[in-house]
Amino acid sequence: MNAPAPNGFWAQAAADPDRTVLTAPDGEEWSAGRLHAAANRLVHGLRAAGLEQGDAFTVVLPNGPAFLTAYLAAAQAGFYLVPVNHHLTGPETAWIVADSGAKVLIAHERFADPARAAADEAGLPAHRRYAVGGPAPGFRPYEDLLHGQPAAPPDHRTLGWVMNYTSGTTGRPRGIRRPLPGRPPEEAHLGGFLGIFGIRPFDGNVHLVCSPLYHTAVLQFAAAALHIGHPLVVMDKWTPREMLRLIDTHRCTHTHMVPTQFHRLLALPEEVREEYDVSSMRHAVHGAAPCPDHVKRAMIEWWGTCVEEYYAASEGGGAFATADDWLKKPGTVGRAWPISELAVLDDDGERLPPGELGTVYMRMTTGGFRYHKDDEKTRKNRVGDFFTVGDLGHLDEDGYLFLRDRKIDLIISGGVNIYPAEIEAALLTHPAVADAAAFGVPHPDRGEEVKAVIEPADGHRPGEALAAEILAHCAERLAGYKRPRSIDFVTVMPRDPNGKLYKRRLRAPYWEGRDRPL
Repeated sequence: MNAPAPNGFWAQAAADPDRTVLTAPDGEEWSAGRLHAAANRLVHGLRAAGLEQGDAFTVVLPNGPAFLTAYLAAAQAGFYLVPVNHHLTGPETAWIVADSGAKVLIAHERFADPARAAADEAGLPAHRRYAVGGPAPGFRPYEDLLHGQPAAPPDHRTLGWVMNYTSGTTGRPRGIRRPLPGRPPEEAHLGGFLGIFGIRPFDGNVHLVCSPLYHTAVLQFAAAALHIGHPLVVMDKWTPREMLRLIDTHRCTHTHMVPTQFHRLLALPEEVREEYDVSSMRHAVHGAAPCPDHVKRAMIEWWGTCVEEYYAASEGGGAFATADDWLKKPGTVGRAWPISELAVLDDDGERLPPGELGTVYMRMTTGGFRYHKDDEKTRKNRVGDFFTVGDLGHLDEDGYLFLRDRKIDLIISGGVNIYPAEIEAALLTHPAVADAAAFGVPHPDRGEEVKAVIEPADGHRPGEALAAEILAHCAERLAGYKRPRSIDFVTVMPRDPNGKLYKRRLRAPYWEGRDRPL
C-alpha cells in the first residue's frame, strides 16, 4: 500500500485496516482495524460508565492488547490513563487509585487479588472494576464494559495523556499531570518523539516491546512507534533468549532496553548468541539506569552501533548519545534533545561551568507539568522553568552530560563524597557477580561506610570465600576509600522487570532506628 501520512494510529487504521500492527505475547496477530475497533468500544464503554474529558482510569495489566487498547482509548477521548506497576502491593496501588481520582479500574485476573484490595481501600465501587483475562471475584468481566458498544470512532475526539506516578526518592509517589491541549489527537504528531533518536516513520521498522508498558519510557516508545506506522512485537515476560528469537523471527529494528537486560544477554553462552541474527536492529535505545562501561562496549561489539543511550525523566526533558558519541566520550549520556535544555546548577541555583559537578536540571520546550495534588513538590524541585529529579553530574565543554549518582544515594564517609555507580560498575566486572548494589551503612566514626550487596552468578556459592575474592577484585580497581568494607549476598536483587533497583529496600535494614533518610 501507499503509506499514509504519519498522523497517528487512528488515521492509518482507517486507511488500511487489514495491516498487521501488533503481535501479542501469545503470537496472535492483530490488524489495525481490530485494534482500532477495540479502542473505540472502550471509549464508548468508559463514557457510558460516567467518564468525561479530564477524568482518569487506572489499569493493572500485563503487556498485551488490553494495555495498548487502554492507551489508544485514553489518547483519543481526553482521558488520563494511569498505569500501575503490577508488582505493587494492595496499599501501594490503593494510594494511586485514590490519589488519581480514577473512576474505573481495569485489572488482569492474575493481578486481581492486590487490585481488589486496592479498590476496596480506595473506596472504588464494585461496578467500576473490570477484570481482563478471566473471572475474578470482586470484578465485573471486562466484556461487560464493551458489551453493545459500537466499533465506530467516538464523537468529540480530543487528545488525552498518560499520567505516570513517579516512585519518588522519599514519601508517596506523585502523578505527573500535564494539561490537556483540547485538540484532536492527530494534531499532536504523537510519533514525532522518535525522530530525536533518528527513527523514521514506516521505513520497514518493527518495534519490539521487551519491558513493562507501565514504565513511562516503554509506553512512550511503543505508542510513538505505533503512531508512525511501525508494527509492535510485544513480550510479556522477558528472557534473553526469547528476545533474540523475536528479533530474528520478526526482523525487529528498534527497541527500548535497560542495562540489566544487556548484562543478562551477554551472560548467554556464545553458541546460544550465535544461533540468532540481530543484524536487523537499527536502534537499541537504553536508559533508566547507569550502564557500566564494559557492558556497553561488549554490546556495541556484538550488536554494533545500534546501541544508543538516553537520559530522561518521567517529568520530561533529556539527552541522547549515539554509539559513536559514546565511543568518543565514554560514559556520556549525551547532549540535550532538540526539544529540551540541560543545566548543571550549584546549591544556590547558579549555573556551573563545564566540568564542575552539581545537580542536573532539565526543561522541555514543548510544555510543562505539575505533580498531581502536590504544589509544594512541584515548586521545590524547580529553578525557574527547570526541574530536577536529584541526579548529580557535569557537562563538558561540548555540552555532553556525564552523570555520577542521585543525591539520595550519595555516600558520605568521613566527609568524602563516594558515588555508588562507580563501585557497582567495578563489582559487575567480576564473573561471579550477576548483579550488585553499593550504598552507605552506619559507621561510628566516619558516619557511613560502603556496603556491597551481591547477587551471585549461577554456579557461584555465596560465602566468606567469595566475598574475600570480590573484595580483592575491588582492591585492584578502586581507591581505598571507595572500596566496600563488607559484602552481603542475596538470592535475587530487588529490581522491577524494567531494571529499576529498589535500593531503599536493601539499605533500610542497616539504618533501622537511625536518622539517615531512606
